Amino acid sequence: MDYLSYGKRLDYILELIRKNRFLTTEDAAARFNCSTRTIKRMLNHLRDKGYDIQYDRLQKKYFIKEKE
Repeated sequence: MDYLSYGKRLDYILELIRKNRFLTTEDAAARFNCSTRTIKRMLNHLRDKGYDIQYDRLQKKYFIKEKE
């Protein structure tokens, strides 16, 4: 995967999380044809960029915690 497609995938993951459509790392891995570990690395990369991405165990989905 080159840097340009990696950036597009990061943007797409961020968009899915904002629209509450990103549920599991397994679904994202199947969509991008990669491993779940790669998706977790991508989520950590977004966190390093400053997005406060968290996982809700009750609703079983990822979300961005808004700053107050």
